[in-house]
Amino acid sequence: MKKSIILTNEEISFKIRRIAYQIYENNIDEKEIIIAGISENGYYFAKKIKSVLENISEIKTELCEVRINKRNPLEEITTSIAPNVYKNKSLILVDDVLNTGTTLMYAVKHFLDVPLKQFKTAVLVNRNHKKYPIKADFKGISLSTSLQEHITFEVTKKGAVVYLD
Repeated sequence: MKKSIILTNEEISFKIRRIAYQIYENNIDEKEIIIAGISENGYYFAKKIKSVLENISEIKTELCEVRINKRNPLEEITTSIAPNVYKNKSLILVDDVLNTGTTLMYAVKHFLDVPLKQFKTAVLVNRNHKKYPIKADFKGISLSTSLQEHITFEVTKKGAVVYLD
């Protein structure tokens, strides 16, 4: 099956920059925010957002890795920072592709045990068919695809690419 490139590395960089500005505008009065990336690709995306935020704002950003088993999201979810670090702060949960909403839904559930000042979600690619009522507050691109099609966010030594197969 042929892969169709949806976003090139350069286009992804533009999307990351735009999302970072939106996060900044949404948190302009905050002193510190938490950028929580879902393991692997979501965490990669979160690191990129954090880097841009540090260049465009004075807001202190703390990076958090959210470890979740995407095949079995009912397993224990852990984070790289303790809950008291993100308590009463603005938190942005980041993932690469919002497919069915399952991963994001269970990750959101994990953070609901701690009082937060504000909770938002960011994704690079938002697919318009979900099985849970979850939405991305910040998104790079929205796509209407069939259920048989698959979106892949791939990181290589040359950069990143998003393709449809």
